[in-house]
Amino acid sequence: MAQQVSAKEPTAAQIAEQKIYQQFGVSDSEYELICSFMGRQPNYTEIGVFSVMWSEHCAYKNSKPLLRRFPTSGPRVLMGPGEGAGIVDIGDNQAVVFKIESHNHPSAVEPYQGAATGVGGIIRDIFSMGARPVALLNSLRFGKLESDRVKYLFEHVVAGIAGYGNCIGIPTVAGEVMFDNSYDGNPLVNAMCVGLIDHDKIQRGVAKGVGNPVFYVGPPTGRDGIHGATFASVELSEESEAKKTAVQVGDPFMEKLVMESTLELIDSGIVLGIQDMGAAGLTCSSAEMASKAGNGLELYLDQVPQREEGMTPYEMMLSESQERMLFVVEPKDEAQAMEIFERWGVICAKVGKVTDDGRLKLFHHGEVVGDMPVKALVDECPVYNKPSSVPAYYEANAGVDTLRYEEVKELGGALKQVLASPTVASKAWVYNQYDYMVRTSTAVRPGSDAAVVTIQGTRKGLAMTTDCNGRYV
Repeated sequence: MAQQVSAKEPTAAQIAEQKIYQQFGVSDSEYELICSFMGRQPNYTEIGVFSVMWSEHCAYKNSKPLLRRFPTSGPRVLMGPGEGAGIVDIGDNQAVVFKIESHNHPSAVEPYQGAATGVGGIIRDIFSMGARPVALLNSLRFGKLESDRVKYLFEHVVAGIAGYGNCIGIPTVAGEVMFDNSYDGNPLVNAMCVGLIDHDKIQRGVAKGVGNPVFYVGPPTGRDGIHGATFASVELSEESEAKKTAVQVGDPFMEKLVMESTLELIDSGIVLGIQDMGAAGLTCSSAEMASKAGNGLELYLDQVPQREEGMTPYEMMLSESQERMLFVVEPKDEAQAMEIFERWGVICAKVGKVTDDGRLKLFHHGEVVGDMPVKALVDECPVYNKPSSVPAYYEANAGVDTLRYEEVKELGGALKQVLASPTVASKAWVYNQYDYMVRTSTAVRPGSDAAVVTIQGTRKGLAMTTDCNGRYV
C-alpha cells in the first residue's frame, strides 16, 4: 500500500470522511469508482493524480460524445486524435503537423503568462511529434473594449503571444480577434502551431520496452501550475481568479534550447517514445505513455529535478512547470541521449523505467507513495452524456430574417461606424507586435485572407488561417 508522505496532508480516511476529493473536482460517484479500481481508499497524492487525469481538460469526459461525431480519418491523414497533434500527408514524403488549443482560464487570471504558456505548450506538442515548427496562429475573443478589464486582458494577451513567439523564433503569421459582450467574463485564447516533418521521423508518445529507462528533460520542477488541468476544467469565478498559482510561467529561451536538443535527439533515431509535459505535467505524460504501450511505469521522484526545496510527491506529480519533456530510449543509448542535452545546456535526468505490470508506481526516498492502475487513470474515466435543449433565445430568434436591414440614408456615416467597430477595424496593432518574418519563409503576411508559408527547398507552400464564427451559435 502507498504511504502517506507528509503529516500536513490529510490521510486517505480523512479524504473520504471529509469529502476533500470534491475540492479537486471529483464527484462522490467518481470517488467511489476510483476506490473500486484501487481496491482501497486513495491517499492524497493518488487522489490528486486521479483528479487531474479525470478532469475535463485531460479526459474530455463531457465533450467526448460530441467530439466523436467529427470525421477523423482520410487517405492523407497520417495521425488523428490520440497523439500530441494531427498529421496530414502533403506528398514527397513530407507531412504537415498542426494543433490548436485553448488557454482560456489562465489568460483570464494572468493574461501575459496565460497566453505565453499557451503558445509554449502548443509548440511542444508539435516538436514532440518530431516536427520542426514553422508558424504560429491564434484566435482570440474578448468582451467590449469599453471595459478597463477587457482592455487590460487584450493588451497583455497579445503581448504574451508576441513575447513567447518572437523570442523562440517562430513567426506568428495569422489570427483573428473578435469583441462581444458575451466574452466579458471569460476571454477565449486559442493558440495554434504548424510544423513540417518527413514521414519516417514521426514520433509517438509511447513507453516501449520493459526495463527501458525514462528520462526527464527541461528546467527543474517548481510549484507553478499545480492543479492547472483541474483549474481549466471548472467554471471561472472570483474564487478561481484568485488562484494565481494555477497559472504556469513560461521561458521561451529555455524552450528554444529544449526544442533544438529534442529535435536533435529525434534525428539520432534512438527515441522509442516521447511526450511533452503539458496539462497535469509529469502525471499525464507518464500515464498516457504507459497506457499507449500497454505497459506500466515506475517513477523515482527523488530523481526529478526540483526548483524549490521540500517538494512533495503530490506537488511534483501535479506541477505544470513549463518547457519539460519525457522520453524513453534503450539502456545502450542512455549516454548518447545525455550527451546531446548536456551539449545544449539542458537538464536531462533518468527518473524511471518501463514495467510490465500495468501500474503507475511512485517512489520517494525508497517508499511507495503512489500505486495506481494505468488503465483506470487513462481509460476508465466516466463519460457523461449531458442533457441538452434548444435555448429560449434561439427559439425566439428563429424567425428573424438576418438579411433584412433598415434602409441606410447616410452611407458615409454608416460605413465609418462599421469600420470603427473593434471587430471590423484593422488588426495591424495586433499583428505588428508579432515577428511574422522570422525564418524568412512568410510569403503572404498577416492582414490577408490567409497567410502562406513556403516550404524551403520545394516549390510548395502552406496556406493557413483561423476562422471561428461564434455569432452563428
